[in-house]
Amino acid sequence: MKFKNNLNDPSNRLWSWNPNNTNCCHWYGVLCHNLTSHLLQLHLHTSDSAFYHDAYHYRFYHRFDEEAYRRWSFGGEISPCLADLKHLNYLDLSANYFLGEGMSIPSFLGTMTSLTHLNLSYTGFNGKIPPQIGNLSNLVYLDLSYDVANGTVPSQIGNLSELRYLDLSYNYFEGMAIPSFLCVMTSLTHLDLSYTAFMGKIPSQIGNLSNLVYLGLGSYDFEPLLAENVEWVSSMWKLEYLYLSNANLSKAFHWLHTLQSLPSLTHLYLSECTLPHYNEPSLLNFSSLQTLDLSGTSYSPAISFFPKWIFKLKKLVSLQLGGNDIQGSIPGGIRNLTLLQNLDLSVNSIASSIPDCLYGLHRLKFLDLEGNNLHGTISDALGNLTSLVELDLSYNQLEGTIPTSLGNLTSLVELDLSYNQLEGIIPTSLGNLTSLVELDLSYNQLEGTIPTSLGNLTSLVELDLSANQLEGTIPNSLGNLTSLVKLQLSRNQLEGTIPTSLGNLTSLVRLDLSYNQLEGTIPTSLANLCLLMEIDFSYLKLNQQVNELLEILAPCISHGLTALAVQSSRLSGNLTDHIGAFKNIDTLLFSNDSIGGALPRSFGKLSSLTYLDLSINKFSGNPFESLRSLSKMSSLQIDGNNFQGVVKEDDLANLTSLMEFHASGNNFTLKVGPKWLPNFQLSYLDVTSWQLGPNFPSWIQSQNQLQHFGLSNTGILDSIPTWFWEALSQ
Repeated sequence: MKFKNNLNDPSNRLWSWNPNNTNCCHWYGVLCHNLTSHLLQLHLHTSDSAFYHDAYHYRFYHRFDEEAYRRWSFGGEISPCLADLKHLNYLDLSANYFLGEGMSIPSFLGTMTSLTHLNLSYTGFNGKIPPQIGNLSNLVYLDLSYDVANGTVPSQIGNLSELRYLDLSYNYFEGMAIPSFLCVMTSLTHLDLSYTAFMGKIPSQIGNLSNLVYLGLGSYDFEPLLAENVEWVSSMWKLEYLYLSNANLSKAFHWLHTLQSLPSLTHLYLSECTLPHYNEPSLLNFSSLQTLDLSGTSYSPAISFFPKWIFKLKKLVSLQLGGNDIQGSIPGGIRNLTLLQNLDLSVNSIASSIPDCLYGLHRLKFLDLEGNNLHGTISDALGNLTSLVELDLSYNQLEGTIPTSLGNLTSLVELDLSYNQLEGIIPTSLGNLTSLVELDLSYNQLEGTIPTSLGNLTSLVELDLSANQLEGTIPNSLGNLTSLVKLQLSRNQLEGTIPTSLGNLTSLVRLDLSYNQLEGTIPTSLANLCLLMEIDFSYLKLNQQVNELLEILAPCISHGLTALAVQSSRLSGNLTDHIGAFKNIDTLLFSNDSIGGALPRSFGKLSSLTYLDLSINKFSGNPFESLRSLSKMSSLQIDGNNFQGVVKEDDLANLTSLMEFHASGNNFTLKVGPKWLPNFQLSYLDVTSWQLGPNFPSWIQSQNQLQHFGLSNTGILDSIPTWFWEALSQ
């Protein structure tokens, strides 16, 4: 109970830890000995699934998920009373947020000598690893990965003679070489030092770790580890996983022959490595290799073709060759890799049609051909790859229609055909893909209506049909997609009204219906979309009062909304104090509407505002009375209105982030002293039709980042000073 009292438990996961429940062996996360009832294990890991609906939520919306993570994970302080659990052998506190940044791993953990398993990964600690950890002589498993340590690795870690598993990955030991004491810990079977900012050469003594099954030495691209050779790996007969991403192997001329001699090597990751001059091997015997990642590798000199030796790897399950500038066509030899489940050839320069040999790889689950120069049509035979889970053909030059046979791929989770030249209708058969989480058909030339069958895709998290030639109405069936986080239908020819059924999409974070022929008013049902962060209703025919729109959004949506764009959509009326409820808004775009009146004082509450565009409206009054406190604003566009008044030094003093100032076509007078220097640096300035004169404004000399300026019709009678022309020539 003392341990619990020092913790923050916002989700009340430890509700069972209470004095009335006297048998602690029944408490959450606790495991006891069957006979003695001694407390042996404490499992307080926070699972990703607790705060992400799935990986796609994390992928698209980090900010939202971080908040959810904090609401679910444990925080606070780890009490020293934990050391009183003398029989505890298993402690997992991973994926929580203890104490906050700048606090080190507690040194008292070094007194818990019964521990055999200690996992502190991703716990929010950030300091030196306490040397007392070296006292845990029974430790078999130690995970200190993901931003829990920096500085140096204490040599006392080398005392852990029973240690089998050591993970120090994703920490920052800047300026430190891989410690030599790690190279004598011969009991290790798992060692991960990836992305730790270790510098220099990979020590050949690491080859002493002959019991290793997993070795991770991936490094950052700005500070790659150097291996003059890889002969040290020859003694690692048990090695199954070798992770050397970003390593500089340019002098390891015999790397391929050395690695292929390892009888147990199953997974080889060499992504972003620098490899020596390429020689096609005459004899190759990678008898066990199942995973090969050569994505983003560079040869000296460069090669632009498929290494033929790869086609001899008959047991290969995963092949990643993305980002290698491979040219020409996909060789027919790939048909030999009949066990392939993952094929990534993305971001190359492959210029051919999709070859028939790919359609024979019936075990494929992941096929990524994104970012090439593929042309021709998508064959109906693609529908035979019924094991596919992810299919990405985006950013190519594919044409023709989407084959209806894609409806056979009922295991698909992700389908991305965006940025091609596909035409015709969206096949109704796509409604069969009920496991689909992401569907992206954007930036094609698709026609016809949005099929109602897409409403069957109830697992969908992202739907992007933007930048096509779709017409007709938005089907009511899209309201069935209650898991949807991102809905983008912009840049089509959709018409009619926005369906009220979209109010059912309560998981929605991004909604973009812009650049369509939609008309009418925003349905009040959208007030249910409390998680919305980004809304774009620009270039529609809304004919709605702006205050009506804000009244719909304010009660529930306002607290999380970061971007609202309703440009050229026929909004009218006056802004009201409802605008002050949108306290987290970063981007607010209301240009080219018919909004009038003065800006309400509540505008000053929008402390996160960075981009504001109110241009070409009917606003009046002096806006700086409301905007003067917005210190984060970098772009202010208020040109083409009926604003008026005197702008003084104090009105601009807090606008320290301002970089773009569009304010022409109003009736302002700038009244500042002759020695006034703004607190901002502008790259864009247009104050056409302001009263600045009669003297040429000397403060412009301080704006040394200016790339565009407009000063016409500003009452300046002075001659233009020479410093102005000198600034122009720079």
